Amino acid sequence: MLCKKGVGPSRFQGQFASCLWLGYVHRMNVPTRHLFGTDGIRGLTNVEPMTPETAMRLGRAIATVFCREGHRGKIVIGKDTRLSGYLFEQALASGLCSMGADVWLCGPLPTPGIAFLTSSMRLDAGVVISASHNPYQDNGIKIFAGDGFKLQDSVEAYIEELMAGDQLDKRRPSAEDVGKSMRIEDAKGRYIVFLKSSFPQKLSLEGLRIVVDCAHGAGYKVAPMVLQELGATVIPISNAPNGKNINDRCGALYPKALCQAVKDHKAHVGIALDGDADRVVFVDEFGQLVHGDVILALCAHRLLRLGLLKKNTLVSTVMSNVGLQRAMESMGGTLVRTQVGDRYVVEEMRRQGYNLGGEQSGHVVFLDHMTTGDGMIACLQVLAEMIECGKSLSTMTQLVKLYPQVLVNVKVLSKPPLSSLEKVTNLIDLASAKLGKEGRVLVRYSGTENEARVMLEGPDHDVILALSKEIAKAIEDACGVPETTQPFATETASQ
Repeated sequence: MLCKKGVGPSRFQGQFASCLWLGYVHRMNVPTRHLFGTDGIRGLTNVEPMTPETAMRLGRAIATVFCREGHRGKIVIGKDTRLSGYLFEQALASGLCSMGADVWLCGPLPTPGIAFLTSSMRLDAGVVISASHNPYQDNGIKIFAGDGFKLQDSVEAYIEELMAGDQLDKRRPSAEDVGKSMRIEDAKGRYIVFLKSSFPQKLSLEGLRIVVDCAHGAGYKVAPMVLQELGATVIPISNAPNGKNINDRCGALYPKALCQAVKDHKAHVGIALDGDADRVVFVDEFGQLVHGDVILALCAHRLLRLGLLKKNTLVSTVMSNVGLQRAMESMGGTLVRTQVGDRYVVEEMRRQGYNLGGEQSGHVVFLDHMTTGDGMIACLQVLAEMIECGKSLSTMTQLVKLYPQVLVNVKVLSKPPLSSLEKVTNLIDLASAKLGKEGRVLVRYSGTENEARVMLEGPDHDVILALSKEIAKAIEDACGVPETTQPFATETASQ
């Protein structure tokens, strides 16, 4: 990482409480950040921190980190399809150029596509303008280093320090040293060729009928073209973005339309991407949604079968179902858990030398191919497993038996440390004792929204549902609830 001499990211250390898991507080050494969450900066457009003024200052700080004496920083900027992408694209580019960096613009492209361009073009950094699965009114900014990996927390904290101080104004270059902006005309083509190269050369998708829900997002051109060029008959849906329809009742978070389309078209499989196409969910030939942990197990099975899963280990988060752990054990593998966030999954993979990880939300990371979650890489690997094993997706899902799981999302006004909420911690302890070794309790705050997440697993769905609602109600009482909030939402997962 390139930083100004003597002011490196290693200066910044801190602590935070990541979650309450089984009634205990887990603490890690990480820098304190205020703008950056678990996946970049995110918020409502034109409301701080997602304003053009802050974006321009962020661009200036990024340039300061990645430019050095005798080297003009080179930064690529990509975005998804939401309306405000233009606003932040111009603001970031202006900030970067004002501090002497050159900027490459590539327009709408999946987040992993930006990571790919950053490393393959040997650029210093890549910036993605996207709020992922959020509605179009929101937007966000995340940053990749020159190696295509997301920035470490310490570097993000250093960027925030630059934005808050007066160093940027002191380092403003002279008129002859400002940067320039240009466009990468073949960005989509480069990324499509890369995606196709991740699919086994000896295989073809001929004979497969695939429905692709593009979420009116960044993958609306790339995803159908990749599958078509590999031989599949593709039925694209939600592939006409207008700036406001991204993730609108479609895509990975709203797969109902995809389930119906698979049945209507008698397709072999359906896939749905989210707004920036770094995650994917699958629907089998019967129009049934396949749980994300099952997909992780299928990907691990493929690599284990080929002898390619490093250390026979899959990395996932504390949210992963106990059924995934049992499936890995039955295959002769191991499951390692991290805190929630695909960046932490990747950090653990890199630290320990693993090559497969992901989240049940649909982020799947194949480090042999890509530095971050990539919906299309994951899609192609699952399709390859189907073809090589000669089995339908519904048959392959029998590999995993999921435990009943309940997830309650609680809108809150504030986020006091969970360890300070006596009634909440007492209820967590009671639930943990009641479930014993046959269940799990995980309570944490969202890193991107004003929400608390209450997750319970156990053999009896009714029991964990009652316990989760009791904990959720205690959190509402302690943290406050926004006036417009509906009753907390409950999700269940079992197979």
